[in-house]
Amino acid sequence: MENDATNYVIRAHDDPSALDAEAWNALLELQDAPTPFLRHEYLSALHRSGSAIADTGWAPVWLTVEHRGVLLAACALYLKAHSYGEYVFDRAWADAYRHHGLAYYPKLLGAVPFTPVPGSRLLAVNDAARDMLLQAILALARQRGLSSVHLLFLSDADRAACERGAWMQRDGVQFHWHNRAPEPYADFNDFTRNLQRDKRKKIAQERRRVVEVGVSYETLEGASIDAAAWDFFYRCYTLTYHAHRSTPYLTRAFFEEIARTMPQPWLMFVARLGGQRIAASLIALNRQRRVAYGRYWGAVAHVPCLHFDACYHQPLAWCIAHGYLRFEGGAQGEHKMARGLLPAKTVSAHWLADQRFASAVSAFLQQEGAGVGAYVDELNERNPFKPG
Repeated sequence: MENDATNYVIRAHDDPSALDAEAWNALLELQDAPTPFLRHEYLSALHRSGSAIADTGWAPVWLTVEHRGVLLAACALYLKAHSYGEYVFDRAWADAYRHHGLAYYPKLLGAVPFTPVPGSRLLAVNDAARDMLLQAILALARQRGLSSVHLLFLSDADRAACERGAWMQRDGVQFHWHNRAPEPYADFNDFTRNLQRDKRKKIAQERRRVVEVGVSYETLEGASIDAAAWDFFYRCYTLTYHAHRSTPYLTRAFFEEIARTMPQPWLMFVARLGGQRIAASLIALNRQRRVAYGRYWGAVAHVPCLHFDACYHQPLAWCIAHGYLRFEGGAQGEHKMARGLLPAKTVSAHWLADQRFASAVSAFLQQEGAGVGAYVDELNERNPFKPG
């Protein structure tokens, strides 16, 4: 679509490699909540590796808005043939459509595939461009006769734009650790001293059980994560999915791609026992904003409490030692509160073409939102930190 009067050009791209990676990443860095997962290299790796493509139910329809050749706004969109790998669950909505003889799929999704990390989705140089991008997304959905549009795990700027556009919004809950302010924790022991006695004792017991068995850790960063380490990690990653009778979303080629094109954000903890690698956890880093994101874990041998140590205690100790401000523990999991991660609300935005369903979903989201608010209040009453 092109507006000759204003020279705005809106394009939908089915191949991420057709976009200018440098322009995309520069636009991302202007946002209020950029993450490594929306970098062009990361999203392109998902595509080139066959992890997020049409054949797996993720057909890219990346939208861009340009003015006189300058990228003003962009959004990584996907035509979805299912609701897997999203972490904001709408299968009940799909079932309701099917019961009424209507097609819910394909739907249009603005998200990072398989990655429930909050961050900027509507990349734009300013609010006016962001609003224009939202309008373009709706125009695309109407043009293709799609049932709905879903924008997941939004930043504050995205949420405000969706409010201006009267989109329905849905709350969720994750668990995030925050460093102490204004005086950061001196070390991991300083952090645990601020927890209530039972939580502090639990963490000490978990760490002691791992140490007493003889587990040690190798910490690998960026380019120091070699192919052998990635191979071992991928073996662990697949075992986690198989243990839950599921199929891994990501291919080995995906990790090969990100190791080659964007090695800087990655931090890997490899657990060893008797000189052998037995487990690995992978963390992503936003080094500029000092934020860490817990991503994947797996083990080839069972050691009691190793999961908690590799996925929470080791990353938190690293974050404290390196002055990081926040560690996001990923989707779900009240057990994270016992390790000092507190509830944090997440927001997604939704548009449904059928007004009857839109009204029903809006009423549901109001009730669900009240329940989420009450749930967060209940969680906050169980704060693991000492009073004050």
